Amino acid sequence: MEELKKLNGVAKEIFNELENNVKVNTLLKMSNIMAVKRLGYNDHGKTHARIVANNAIKILKILNKRNIVPSYVKECKGSFEDSLVITLVGAYLHDIGNSVHRKEHHLHSAYLAKDIVEEILKKYYSEEKAYQMLTEILHAIYSHSEGIPSITVEAGCIAVADGTDMTKGRSRIPICRKCYDIHSISAASVEKVTILEGKDRPIKIEVILSNEAGIFQIQEVLGEKINWSGLKDYISVYAKVEKESPVFKEITL
Repeated sequence: MEELKKLNGVAKEIFNELENNVKVNTLLKMSNIMAVKRLGYNDHGKTHARIVANNAIKILKILNKRNIVPSYVKECKGSFEDSLVITLVGAYLHDIGNSVHRKEHHLHSAYLAKDIVEEILKKYYSEEKAYQMLTEILHAIYSHSEGIPSITVEAGCIAVADGTDMTKGRSRIPICRKCYDIHSISAASVEKVTILEGKDRPIKIEVILSNEAGIFQIQEVLGEKINWSGLKDYISVYAKVEKESPVFKEITL
């Protein structure tokens, strides 16, 4: 969680508020009860929230370094720290709606997050700016699901980061506990996901697999997130089978 550890200033204070907020922690706990215990999905709780927040911030920083300006900076005259806060909060809260139901969980997450985010932001920003940033965060939360285009850079970072949390035991595809199918095999095949600054494209995502079945996981989970993120032109994905090839090969999404 190197990016979360690097946070400072207002971003760090807001992260600490999220970490210690009783309502947020309860919603994340209930999200796991609903998603994991009742529906057979993998973690959608606090660990997932931290991983997605960390990876989204990393993606945002690389894009900014490569002169892809965050939307709030470009269109609302905000600072990079403002965009970082939008990305942090949106990523951390994007899955709290699972506590209500997996179906339409992105919508549930948005309305559950509204009061939480508004209360936190008003401590650090003017009322007008707090409302501006609130709408950006709610957009990012709502548009993290496949089928809904991410309109801002910050939202796109969150959508892609959500897809990167797919190592074995953390698959976004539910595993059938009583069968041996492509979903189960693929979900258990992703050993490691690394986000790097690329050469031709700003973001390079490397995935190490234990077997080729993991390609299905990359295409169906990460690929779909990238395709709806608005950031597809800035991202390349490479994979290799750990014990079969020393070379990463680009994956067509």
